[in-house]
Formats: sequence, C-alpha cells, structure tokens
Amino acid sequence: MSTFDARTVPADPTSRERLAGSGLDYRVLDDAALADHLRAEHRGFLGPEPTDKEVEEELELHRERRVIGVYDAEAVQPYPVATECSWAVPLTVPGGELPMWAISGVTVSASHRRRGIARGMLEGELRAAAGAGFAIAGLTVTEATIYGRYGFASAVPSATVTVDAKRAGWGALEPAARIQFVDREQLADDLGALHERTRRDRVGDIGVWPRRWKEVAGLVAGAEKPRHVRGVRAIDASGELVGSMAFQVEDGPDYRNHTFRILQLIAATPDARAALWRFAITYDLVSTVKARLQPVDDALPWQVRDMNGVDQRIVEHGWLRILDVPAALAARSLSGAFGVRLRVTDPLGIADGAWTLAQLGAEGPRIEPLAEGETADVTLDIGALSAAYLGAVRLETLAAAGRVAGSADKIRALSEALRTAPAPHLSIVY
Repeated sequence: MSTFDARTVPADPTSRERLAGSGLDYRVLDDAALADHLRAEHRGFLGPEPTDKEVEEELELHRERRVIGVYDAEAVQPYPVATECSWAVPLTVPGGELPMWAISGVTVSASHRRRGIARGMLEGELRAAAGAGFAIAGLTVTEATIYGRYGFASAVPSATVTVDAKRAGWGALEPAARIQFVDREQLADDLGALHERTRRDRVGDIGVWPRRWKEVAGLVAGAEKPRHVRGVRAIDASGELVGSMAFQVEDGPDYRNHTFRILQLIAATPDARAALWRFAITYDLVSTVKARLQPVDDALPWQVRDMNGVDQRIVEHGWLRILDVPAALAARSLSGAFGVRLRVTDPLGIADGAWTLAQLGAEGPRIEPLAEGETADVTLDIGALSAAYLGAVRLETLAAAGRVAGSADKIRALSEALRTAPAPHLSIVY
C-alpha cells in the first residue's frame, strides 16, 4: 500500500475561493468533524441514519483519509452539505504499479444541487492531486454521466454475470482444487490475503484496506443480512490457499430454485477459479447464479456444458483520469516498436500538451515535448487517453466515436502499444 499521506494536501485554493463566493466553506476536515461528515455521506447515498456503532467503526477508516466537507452557515443541521474523501493507493499497470489518487464518498445534499458544489470539489481534487505529484486519479461511480466532464473515463469495465445453472451445467473440466467451508472471520482473512497476493497480476486492480473484506464477510455494524453470508476457500494439492468466495443463497420461487449470489470471488490460479464456479453452479437446490464485478474475459462460458446458459452484461466500472501524461505513460510498459507525435487536450488545463512518444528497443518508451513547429500525428482528449490507458478500449474505437483524430496508421500504432492481456479488471467498488 502507498505510504503517501493524502491528509497533508491542503484544500484547493481555487475551489475554496469559488465556493466562498456562494457563501460556502470548502475545507479539509479535522477528526472532530468526521462523525457529522459520515452521517451526511450516508444520507447522500440514500442510506438510513447510521447507528453510533456504525459511525464509530467507519471513523477508523476516515481518520486515515483526506476528508473534504462543504458547509453552509445557514444550514440548520451541523452536517456538511457536500462530502468527499481521497487517499493514495497503488494501481496495477502493465509492468508494475502507479500511485493513484483515489476519490470516493462524493455527495451533494438535495437542498444544494445546481450550485457548482460538485464541480468545485472534483476540480479541486484533481488540482490537489496533480499538485501533490500524482499522475492519475481514479474512482468508481454511481452516476456515470457526471464524471466525463472532469476528464474521467471508463477505463476498467466489468461483467455482471447471470447463470442459468440447470441449462449451463458444468462441462468436462475437473478442477484439482478442493473446496472447504470457513467461518466469516476466516473468510475475511482469506479474501484479504488472496487479494494482496494477486492484485499485481491483474492490470486495473488496486490495493484494498482490511475493512473492505470485513464488510464483504458481514462483520461490520450495519451489514445487510450478515448471518446469510457464507464463505468457502479453495486449496490445492499441497493444502495451500488458492481461492476464496463469499456468497449468499437467496430464496427463489420455490424451494428447488434458489439464487446463489456471489459477493466476492478471488482466485490465485485458473484451476481455483474453476473450482469455485463449479461449486456455485452445482450447488444443491440452486437454479440461478449471479455475480457482479467479474472479468470481461472470464473463461466461464467455455467451462460450462452450454454457454447459452451464461449471460454476461458488460458495464462501466473503474474510471481513470490522467493528470500527467508523460509520467503516466512512462509508468507502464508499452508494446512493440513505434513512434507517434501526440497532442492531448484537457479542458481543465491540467494535462494538456504535445509530446513525441517513441519506443525503439528494450530501454522502454522515450517521451519528449513536441518540437516547435511539428504537427501531431494523433490528437485526442484527456478522457479518451484515460479510457485507453490500460488497454480496455482501442483508440480506433474512440476515433470512430469522434474522440481521436489523426493518421490512421499512427492511431493504430499507439493503440497496439497500449494493448494489454488479459483484460484489465477492478475487483471492488470504492
């Protein structure tokens, strides 16, 4: 995990001044204000009023993050009218890791909409992150149409999977891993250990804080139906932990047709992943298996008896926003030999510029400012580059959408340089 303390980064002065002009106070919060911030955040996400126990548990995590609140002196409640928090986290990129500015908990009170508050917070976050030396920011979203205006783009899609267990069945593959039930405390430990072991193997994943696995296992105050959460682990022939799955079995239309809902599945090997999926699909009295946040290139359709029983719906999930183009490109490995003159536009003025990007040998990419008078081969907006950064979408596709312009050959060359396999995958919501 990153050792950078985001709490040391002050509130962006531009956003602070802009919101002050509307009678609002935008600031980084101290510990004394965090409880009210949490209550406002729960309200913003349409949740019930949190209990004192829930607030007490969540405060432990909030004290480790940079927490922003926007206050209206005329408000009756002491809560902020808008919330947001951020922290530093490692993002897996091709060839290594890149420190990412993670943004979460963005809410604006229903009483204060259309006053430029979200704009002030998000633009302030991006300027603060860039000023702190971060080359990229990321978030997952509840309303996907909001964040493109700030230069974010969907860069790590995921699959929502629904399996008709009786039609799909299981195929001929016989996984070697064995499945064992575990209690919920062990489940949380297994998920955390496996995630930390495997996250560097999958481009697009991030480091995760321990509380997240307790939430999945139903071990935190306010967990929904915690006693319904079950856990299993997969072990290999030597007894080593190679997979873990949290799930719930939900009532169906009758006792023979329950729904098996996968809450989290992490596997260190393809065999372990197959063993966990077979366990779910062949579970007694289950007719439907459902899972969110699955890899878009999962082998599952090829492992069942009838792939027509597997429905995969691809959805946006992980959003990225490049803040420093040369630093972001230098941080990841690129494929092949190529040379491209690149121009990037950024409406916020954070990451726009023009560079020559070339890779001729094993020493890695060379990135230099575009020489005076030279014309770019490829021009694209910062959102398009952010979307393509981990290889989830080809630049040719974005060119067809009007987001990339220039030489078709150079667009293809840069697209090939950015490609990755397997497909990027982000295993959590944050």
